Amino acid sequence: MAAVDYHSKDFDWADLREEIEKDPSFHYHLAPFDPSSSSSTSDSEAWRTFHRRHSTGRFFKERRYLLNEFPDLVDRAGRIGSTKVLEVGCGNGSTALPFLRAKEDIIVYACDCSMEALDMAKKMIDAADKPSIKNRFHTFLLDFSENEFPKWLFCHSCRSTQMPKQIYYSDVMKTELKLNSSSLSERTECCISGFDFVSMIFTLSAVSFQKMPFVIKECFSILKPGGLLLFRDYGLYDMSMLRFPSNQRTGFREYMRSDGTLSYFFSLDVTRDLFLNVGFLEMELEYCCIRSLNRNSRKNMRRVWIHGKFQKPI
Repeated sequence: MAAVDYHSKDFDWADLREEIEKDPSFHYHLAPFDPSSSSSTSDSEAWRTFHRRHSTGRFFKERRYLLNEFPDLVDRAGRIGSTKVLEVGCGNGSTALPFLRAKEDIIVYACDCSMEALDMAKKMIDAADKPSIKNRFHTFLLDFSENEFPKWLFCHSCRSTQMPKQIYYSDVMKTELKLNSSSLSERTECCISGFDFVSMIFTLSAVSFQKMPFVIKECFSILKPGGLLLFRDYGLYDMSMLRFPSNQRTGFREYMRSDGTLSYFFSLDVTRDLFLNVGFLEMELEYCCIRSLNRNSRKNMRRVWIHGKFQKPI
């Protein structure tokens, strides 16, 4: 029960909305936005610069709470062979590591637009206290906001069947999977048969709103039938949204930080439309309203996140 309370029950989102919408100082967040004033800065290039700047040390802590928020990952693991997870926008590996710790048969593939981020993720996984974790973590470089996922993840032939054939690799092939997609395609005519889970943890908000349908459609395409997409991101009226000044708006509910990275704040309706429009089924969708204390300023912070779980139809 403690995990559930932490998950979403610290305060009521409807009360927060009423308070914000009645406060004149926040009205610019609700105003229509003129697209002509939007910046053309590349989402991915800003994040590559961000990761180069933070290439030493851990900028994000390990997200151990995710196993409580998404118990399906542990519950399904081991039922039929290995469980394959794709972490989209892996950053420094803070999401992948708790997944890998959960069970020995969970294999995580992780992509990011930044090579610096992938290097940090590898270092974080290598430093884990379980030697077997390193062998179950595979990274590849991809600007997923602009490019399709490589065919070696889930080829068109396997996608067209309801029950994709399980491919068993030798030790040599398992080692080869650590390399990039071009080396894999030279050694096999098939693929790794898609994924049981795709995780997007504070990733989609970093992509411009216009590109989000493309990214979600790609995630849908590489999931196995019945597979789940695990989603967690910034929610509407989160504390960080209210801190943005009006001149940093780049769209409706979309903002640009001083370093050029984007941040979008999701409502339930927008999130539902984005995922259902590409074919997902809604399994869970709610606001997570979490109150925390800033230890330096002693101020209470009201954080709002979106929690979602979506399934590819069988």
